[in-house]
Amino acid sequence: MTLASHEVTHGVIWFVSIVLVEAAVIDGLKLRVPNWLTYHLALGGLGFAAWTGGSALLLWALAGLATGLLLLLPLYAIGGMGAGDVKLLAGVGAWVGPVLILWAFVVSTVVGAVMALAMVAWSGQYIHHWVQLQAISHEILTIRDPAKLSAIAAERKPRMRLLPYGIPIAVGTIGYFAWMGLLV
Repeated sequence: MTLASHEVTHGVIWFVSIVLVEAAVIDGLKLRVPNWLTYHLALGGLGFAAWTGGSALLLWALAGLATGLLLLLPLYAIGGMGAGDVKLLAGVGAWVGPVLILWAFVVSTVVGAVMALAMVAWSGQYIHHWVQLQAISHEILTIRDPAKLSAIAAERKPRMRLLPYGIPIAVGTIGYFAWMGLLV
């Protein structure tokens, strides 16, 4: 078996989907994805891979974990994403591998963008959000220091309407699983 050829079982897909729903509910209520959930998800994925497929499958799971981690880490580094969201995607990657987590991330990004636009529409404050987007974009393009950007984001955070990103991760990932026929 190669790292690219591993097929994820329906049981794993359902398990991950249930954990994602739990993470989304918690994130929606508390604006955070707890460590007890993300660490257990990641370690469980690595342990399951090692137990069921030995070192080859463990490497595949590690590649999935690293992919999930690296996809959101840049946003976390500049204060645009919570650490729990990053660890959640990494944990899912440990179970589903690098290819599925990459595509789940792509779909989750689209879901997150649609949800953000819906939040803007719901608030009715189009100009305010447009100005805020321009300011944040300008900061990213001109400051380029992740520590400084993170500090600016932390200062701005209490005045912002936040999107609990565990929800788009769950909706996007489960939606991708359904679209690919993995939940059948």
